[in-house]
Amino acid sequence: MQPLQEQSLTVGAPGASSLITALPSLLASDENVLATLEVDLDARQRFAPGLLVLTDRRLMAGSADGWAEWPLAADLHLRHTDHAGVGTLELHDHQRRVAQWRFTLAVNVQALQWMAQVERQLARLHRGEPDDADADAFEPEDFSREAVEVPSTWVLLRLGRFARPYRKQLIGGFLLTLASTAATLVPPYLTIPLMDDVLIPFQNGQQIDSWLVFSLLAGLLGSAVLAWGLGWARTWLLALVSERIAADLRTAAFEHLLRLSLDYFSAKRTGDLIARIGSETDRISVFLSLHALDFATDVLMIGMTSAILFSINPWLALVTLIPLPFIAWMIHLVRDRLRTGFEKIDRVWGDVTNVLADTIPGIRVVKAFAQERREADRFKAANRLNLAVNDRLNKTWSLFSPTVSLLTDVGLLVVWAFGIWLVSDGKITVGVLTAFIAYIGRFYTRLDSMSRIVSVTQKAAAGAKRIFDILDHVSNVPDPEQPVPITNPRGGIRMRGLGFRYGSRSVIRGLDLDIRPGEMIGLVGHSGSGKSTLVNLICRFYDVTDGAIEVDGTDIRRFGVADYRRHIGLVLQEPFLFFGTIAENIAYGRPEASREEIIAAARAAHAHEFILRLPHGYDSLVGERGQGLSGGERQRISIARALLIDPRILILDEATSSVDTETEGEIQKALDNLVQGRTTIAIAHRLSTLRKADRLVVMDRGRVVEVGPHDELIDKQGHYWRLYEAQARRVDADDVPPEREPAHAAHPAGA
Repeated sequence: MQPLQEQSLTVGAPGASSLITALPSLLASDENVLATLEVDLDARQRFAPGLLVLTDRRLMAGSADGWAEWPLAADLHLRHTDHAGVGTLELHDHQRRVAQWRFTLAVNVQALQWMAQVERQLARLHRGEPDDADADAFEPEDFSREAVEVPSTWVLLRLGRFARPYRKQLIGGFLLTLASTAATLVPPYLTIPLMDDVLIPFQNGQQIDSWLVFSLLAGLLGSAVLAWGLGWARTWLLALVSERIAADLRTAAFEHLLRLSLDYFSAKRTGDLIARIGSETDRISVFLSLHALDFATDVLMIGMTSAILFSINPWLALVTLIPLPFIAWMIHLVRDRLRTGFEKIDRVWGDVTNVLADTIPGIRVVKAFAQERREADRFKAANRLNLAVNDRLNKTWSLFSPTVSLLTDVGLLVVWAFGIWLVSDGKITVGVLTAFIAYIGRFYTRLDSMSRIVSVTQKAAAGAKRIFDILDHVSNVPDPEQPVPITNPRGGIRMRGLGFRYGSRSVIRGLDLDIRPGEMIGLVGHSGSGKSTLVNLICRFYDVTDGAIEVDGTDIRRFGVADYRRHIGLVLQEPFLFFGTIAENIAYGRPEASREEIIAAARAAHAHEFILRLPHGYDSLVGERGQGLSGGERQRISIARALLIDPRILILDEATSSVDTETEGEIQKALDNLVQGRTTIAIAHRLSTLRKADRLVVMDRGRVVEVGPHDELIDKQGHYWRLYEAQARRVDADDVPPEREPAHAAHPAGA
């Protein structure tokens, strides 16, 4: 295993493209490249490009320092680890580590794929199989491309399952549409006898038949009134149905959203989700109640009008259809542009909504740092982008619509010319031509209206796709098909071989831990050691990647998710309160709780006294996210909320880290009441708050490294002792009086 000294590159941090360019000159004439990996850190974890190459003969590594190679052999193997945002690949033989490469987690997915390719090649060589590489060309694999699915109009057909409960109303609406359309086609037909049997004979000196005129006018009035009544009934009925379909769609999307696991929300923006469930369903409702109804009417009108026209005069009817092929060609031409354009508009509008969703809830931070202008500029930038995307789309649409109108006007002119020739030739009467022109006016009006449906249909299709993207997403924390009922839970927790990854980042590895029923466990460790992730796994906000978590001997994945979480009380570092009264927030986990139970929980949480000092006591309104209360007050309400559901497992995640010492004392008294008789897992950075824990569990890099009582771990002088000593030194430094501080602390150099 000798480095390729004769082919080493010039030191100077070349880009990866330079390494790729140099690679072919290092290969033998019959050597095939199987896979490459671009890494972005050097051995000292500084940003620097590097290239790892797998060929059918060897492994190669290129960097600013040159190239090295290792012939493929049965004793070679790779190891992969990642921690704190840095991934590592290590190459080992049977004796030692022979090479190591580092990279950021942005490269982690590609690294795992490259490692799998290496392992397959080593296994293939070990079995004596030939490789199947393509030796004709070398091209690094591109993992960065992401397929973008263009919304199809056919996605609107998926709304059928929401329309199924209203099929009787829809059939009634269709029959009303058919009848009202037929009624609107009666007046032009009555103009034929009105012209040929009344007006033209009168011009030729004949008497007017008053009864015939009365009958024809009555027919015109009756058909108009009938069309109005049927049209009103049709519009009212179908509008009710479309609103209910949209409401059902909105409810289904929101309910499905609530069932999704937390990893889905970590990759989404709040404003985008609000826009999908709010404005997109409104758009679909408008499409169904107005545009789809108009489109159905247009289709019926064109079909029935065409039948009447062909029955009157086939040749004149054929001339009427001349513009249709051109309009169809234009619709096909602009359809894809409109479809992709409206999808892009939806995404850009989501960005506008995201700025609002970020800024309004964080308005106190915005004002505290005087960043009003910055947020206004962010909104203007998003708005400008939205405007630019709309302008580009409007260029296409603004040309399309007038062109369709021009074609229909030209078609009408052709019909007039051909009709006058037929009248002059004696093949049709003036009444027939008049009726024809009246029908053609309706025909072309509906044709123009149908062409405009392209725009709203693509908008609705883009919105429906964004809604079904939510409905199609499968939760990573599914309910079992036959959940195990939870009866008399004791709260014993057992973890065996636990492993978990956030995407490509490994957070928990090979963790084993037993927690006895009623025991209080304190989780300690550096930030990023996996404490909060472990709590999330116990709550089943995420499912483990490896191993299992058992509660009272049963894998928690066999429990119903909602049933299991009813037995878990959670008190967070930043408690979240909903807009509503104090009583409603305390009873959030048990809405049916009586006022006496709510007050008892508040007393146990040491919240009763400050609640009574509020203007309306338990009926006092809490602002959005509890803005009207202090941090300690919000925390005690969250403790009362956890007390009220009487959980068997209690999770305390930094419950006292963001309050002052006096408030911490009040909260600690409330927590003492809360933990009695419950299995408790507490996370705290202030190690002094965990002295009452039965055992302390020390975590480091996703593993349990020490377990035991406080005094025992101090005597061992291991991980916990180092954490405790470091925190004690910080506390002592904070307690130094100002007059005893070193002079350079009060007057730093250069001050």
